[in-house]
Amino acid sequence: MNATARLVSLATAVPAHVLRQTEVMHWARGLFRTDGEIERLLPAYANAGIETRYSCVPLEWYGQPHGWAEKNRLYIENAVELLERAAQGALERAGLAPGAVDSVVTVSTSGIAAPSLDALLVDRLGLRPEVRRLPIFGLGCAGGVLGLTRAAALARASPGETVLFLVVELCGLTFRRSDKRKCNVIATALFGDGAAAALVDTGSRGLALGASGEYRWPNSLEVMGWRVEDDGLGVLFSRDIPELVRRDLRPAAERFLVANGLRLSDIAGFICHPGGAKVLSALEDAFGLEPEALADARATLRDFGNISAASVLFVLERSLARMAPGRHLMSALGPGFTAGFLVLEAG
Repeated sequence: MNATARLVSLATAVPAHVLRQTEVMHWARGLFRTDGEIERLLPAYANAGIETRYSCVPLEWYGQPHGWAEKNRLYIENAVELLERAAQGALERAGLAPGAVDSVVTVSTSGIAAPSLDALLVDRLGLRPEVRRLPIFGLGCAGGVLGLTRAAALARASPGETVLFLVVELCGLTFRRSDKRKCNVIATALFGDGAAAALVDTGSRGLALGASGEYRWPNSLEVMGWRVEDDGLGVLFSRDIPELVRRDLRPAAERFLVANGLRLSDIAGFICHPGGAKVLSALEDAFGLEPEALADARATLRDFGNISAASVLFVLERSLARMAPGRHLMSALGPGFTAGFLVLEAG
C-alpha cells in the first residue's frame, strides 16, 4: 500500500459537432422567445468565457422534442465511441497493448448503462475477459478528480498492475426544451460533451498521484445534481455556487492539506475544474491567485465549455507539457455538495 501511483498517459476525445457560442445564443433566443426572461439571460452566453463546445448531436437536434429512451440510447452509443477513442489514445501514448490493463474505473453521470459502459468496451478495446471493472455514477463534476483517486488507490493496492481510468460526460443530451427554469437556460450556455482516458500504475515513470481526499458540506444536497423527469435528467445547480467556492473551499482544502502534512504554501500550482467563468474567478479569490495561475482552466473552458467530470482531465492534459516541478492541487466540485482533492507531484 506504500507504492506510489503514477499517471502514465492521458488522452481526450470530443464528438464531431462544433457548437459556437454565438450560434448557440441566437438559437436560444429563438427557442425561448416566449419566455420573457430570455433577453435578460442572453448576456450569460457572452460572459461565460466560452467560444466553442462539442456535441454528439447537431444544434438543430436540441430544438426538437426527445424522450428519455432516445436520449439514453444516444448517450450509450456516443459514450462508448468516445471512450474507445480516448482509451486507444492513452494506450498508444503509453506504448501498451489493451491486454496490459488489469482494472478499469469508469465515471459518468449524464446517462445510464447496464451493462455498464466498461462492459460494453471490453470486446471493442480488446481487454482481457478477466479485467476488473468499477463503474461509478453520481459524482457529477467532481468525478474527474474523485475517479482518478479511486484508480490510484486500485493501483497502489496491486503494485505492478495497470489501471485504465475512463470518464465521459454528454451533458448536452440532458437538455430538456420544455424546462423554462433559469438553470436550464444557463446550462445551454455552459455544457459540452467529451471523454478522457488515463493509465495509472506504480512504475517509475509519470506524474505521481499523491494524497487524496474529499469534503461534503452538510445540508447542501440541493446545490447541484439531477432531477429525474419524464423527458430526461433535469439540471439542478444553485446560483450561489461561486459564493460558496469563494467562502468555503479554501478552509476545506487547508484541512485536507494539513491532514496530509502539507500547507497551502507547499502547492506550486492548481489544476481546477472549470465550472464556469464566475467559478474560476471565485477560485482565484479563494486561494489568492493571480489570473495566470488558472490559465489552463480558462483556456479549457474557452475551447470546450464545461464537460462536467471530464473537464479537469482536459485541463490536466493541457498543463502536463509545462507543469512546474513541485506539488499541484487538483480539485473539483460536484453533487453532495462535495469537493474532491488530489495532490499531484511533478519531478
